[in-house]
Amino acid sequence: MQSYQGRRTVVTGAASGMGEATTALLRAAGAEVHAIDIAPIRADVMSASQCDLSDPSQIESAIADIGGPIDALFCCAGLAQTHPPLRVMAVNFLGTRHVVESALPHMAEGSAVAVISSVAGFAWKEAWGLHKSLHATDSIDEGIAWCEAHAEAVGDGYSFSKQALTSWVFVQTPVLAQRGLRINTLCPGMTETPMMPDFEKTVGDQLAALPCPIGRRSTAEEQAHALLFLNSVEAAYLTGAELFNDGGATAAMNMGMAEAMAGAIQEDKHG
Repeated sequence: MQSYQGRRTVVTGAASGMGEATTALLRAAGAEVHAIDIAPIRADVMSASQCDLSDPSQIESAIADIGGPIDALFCCAGLAQTHPPLRVMAVNFLGTRHVVESALPHMAEGSAVAVISSVAGFAWKEAWGLHKSLHATDSIDEGIAWCEAHAEAVGDGYSFSKQALTSWVFVQTPVLAQRGLRINTLCPGMTETPMMPDFEKTVGDQLAALPCPIGRRSTAEEQAHALLFLNSVEAAYLTGAELFNDGGATAAMNMGMAEAMAGAIQEDKHG
């Protein structure tokens, strides 16, 4: 387990799933934990704020109440496709972005941010022009207006929000590095959390089609261990990483695509 003795940490989405598991591991590692969630927080933490991440004023109030310094920020809050697309975008990307931006003034050199994205954000490069345009919005309200104007691209909100989040982390990496701050993203595969039934209800066929070389779903604690590593002092040189903690699913998909491309090239040569 990574040591967090004496470090002040903030966890969003701390009431359940990966956020709850992250909070528990941080407490065990000696951290001072400040928890944020829209739901009541059961964990024994230094402070707990109920906060709707689609509301910028609530975000700003929660972060102001915590104050500084913030040594490590863990952005674990998120919604599945069972919610309206605009709300999914507001929480998963726009609200998370606002949390990070609100916390940064309280973060000194050596501090770090870890953001939960998803394997669903894998294809962000294919829509980079759209994501770059969305990144240029200055607020949650502007971002929502952008999403309304690009409803077809946004779709159900989940994959697009995770793509936006992953690509935004990459954009922020060199900017934050100038201040001695690190930012990384964790991309979990199928993980047993209270959100899993929502995914099974909305994209069950896609889940069934995902390769799973390791042969089982992840636990929330396994994802939390990876998050703690990303924000640990032991990872002091690691920034701009897209860590796929997915039991080998992405590796299998990459190989499948590589083989398909190789086959197409051979067909062109002999066709």
